[in-house]
Amino acid sequence: MHTTALIDDVYRIIYTDHYDPFQVLGPHTIDYGGRQCLAIRAFLPGAKQACVLPADPIAGRVEVPMEAVHAEGFFEVVIQEASEPFPYRLKKTMGDGRVEVFHDSYSFMPTLTDFDLYLFNAGDHHRIYEKLGAHYAEVQAIGGIQFAVWAPSARSVSVIGNFNAWDRRAHAMRVLGSSGVWEIFIPGLAEGELYKFQLKTADGYVMDKTDPYATEMELRPRSASKVNLLGGYEWNDQDWLGQREDRARADRPIAVYEVHLGSWQRDEN
Repeated sequence: MHTTALIDDVYRIIYTDHYDPFQVLGPHTIDYGGRQCLAIRAFLPGAKQACVLPADPIAGRVEVPMEAVHAEGFFEVVIQEASEPFPYRLKKTMGDGRVEVFHDSYSFMPTLTDFDLYLFNAGDHHRIYEKLGAHYAEVQAIGGIQFAVWAPSARSVSVIGNFNAWDRRAHAMRVLGSSGVWEIFIPGLAEGELYKFQLKTADGYVMDKTDPYATEMELRPRSASKVNLLGGYEWNDQDWLGQREDRARADRPIAVYEVHLGSWQRDEN
């Protein structure tokens, strides 16, 4: 195995055991042969070949082949003509011959700000529902879905869904500082996609979790969340809203409920 990344980090990526895969995957400026170069790494399970497609040609190349570092689908290329990250897409060729071209989630910065995390940690973020869950975002002029979930005790977290064959290796998330908030941006993802969060606990147990901030769910007994941006929803509560002011008048009757908790205690004797 030859790679500019630490071997331990590579295996933690392969076994979805890394708290911040963005430290390994995506573009990174490295010292290579005494000069600053750009290394781009990708973990593409099931792929037999991979290429970097720069937005602008690099030294006349519109495709830069990546080297297979590990048979599980870990790829890397060192681009000696570049020292800073640049816009690119990835192209992968699967074992059955299928070819896919897509933007690399690991080339994007976090969509939650330090101020969002500060307010969240202080318990003072009054619109956290706009940050956690699944929301449309544009990063570097590219549209997609931003996923975020609070899982402070997790060892790793992934987004799984139809779009990645429910494979937790495809979109492993990063934890943002000490907030316990995990985040990833998936460019090009469409509204209506089903998804869940898959967590690995401190003792290595893996479990699927429904998004507590989801705006739409599957009909029971199915339990996946659904990406819903609420843009096309038609509200039908105009009559109720029209009567709301009248209902709130001080002279209108109200219902008061009371409970005596002591009366609910059971006499175990």
